[in-house]
Amino acid sequence: MAEEPQDDPRPEYDVSQLKGGVRGKYLDRYRAGTNLALLAADVRAAFPTDEAVNDALRSLMRKQDAR
Repeated sequence: MAEEPQDDPRPEYDVSQLKGGVRGKYLDRYRAGTNLALLAADVRAAFPTDEAVNDALRSLMRKQDAR
């Protein structure tokens, strides 16, 4: 049979330092989500900054819209 989960923190945690947390502190950030894309090494080398990537993609979008 599985062991019952313990509600007490492990002895290595200092409970006095765990006080004062704010419930939901990062909830808005979590709900907003994230929009990340992993770039291959060769793509990253060609577009070393976020701005460079965005500029290139916007250029491609403009070309698509012009068709």
